Amino acid sequence: MLLTNEQSFGVALPDFTLRTLSGEEVSLYASLAGKKGAVVVFWSSTCSHCVRYDKVFNAFPAAHPDLAFLVLASRNSETAESVQKAAKERGITFPILLDPQGKTAGKWHTEQTPRAFLLDNEGKLLYRGAVDNFKYPDDTEYIGYLEPAIADFLAGRPVSRTETASFGCAIQSVYYIMPKSL
Repeated sequence: MLLTNEQSFGVALPDFTLRTLSGEEVSLYASLAGKKGAVVVFWSSTCSHCVRYDKVFNAFPAAHPDLAFLVLASRNSETAESVQKAAKERGITFPILLDPQGKTAGKWHTEQTPRAFLLDNEGKLLYRGAVDNFKYPDDTEYIGYLEPAIADFLAGRPVSRTETASFGCAIQSVYYIMPKSL
């Protein structure tokens, strides 16, 4: 696989191995084995934008069994304990990988949560950006971005919209690392 420091569509993104909340090591490329592709989402348990997708992400593995689904808790200030607490309180069932200090997010040029990536079974980038336009599906102005990309990919068509702007909470901010008392 050709790996570069920059992201280009049709080029494989860097592999990663991270731990789940239960301590299991999970690798992106190992997760692709036997799958048509993968969706990787950079996420945060404390991001108000991410909360909106709890039900969508809980249902994702059943809705898309041909795709690996990896959700990375990447916000700088998150701990395993805070992520576990949020998962329990919100009824989150999707598996969460811990990305301490957002190191994998940095390697993937990701600065905010949520941000989604669709990859083929070789790890090649097909789509990156927002899940949708942050409207609810029954809203007349709703536009899905990730689901149409998945539909194109699974139907064997080129992804019609390969990139959208992401929005959400910062993964790394000067405010996270400033001394508490100034």
